[in-house]
Amino acid sequence: MNTLTDSPRSAVLRGGQVIITLESGAELRFPVAENPRLACGTTEQLNRMELSPFGLHWPDLDEDQSIGGILGGDYGQNQKFKPANA
Repeated sequence: MNTLTDSPRSAVLRGGQVIITLESGAELRFPVAENPRLACGTTEQLNRMELSPFGLHWPDLDEDQSIGGILGGDYGQNQKFKPANA
């Protein structure tokens, strides 16, 4: 799957997970609990997602997730993904 050409078609919150369907029909999932900003959000805030060609944005929570990051297991604000020179 080429994430440069495979954009999100839809995204929903279900059972504590964000489920993303890509234009290719592939489905990605990640747990809300793995992202501190999302984990603190209300159901209403979490359901207010905006799609872009490159990922998702939660305006109420000031959080963005790229498709590339999700594919790489980085669900945002995650301590295990520190820069090499940190």
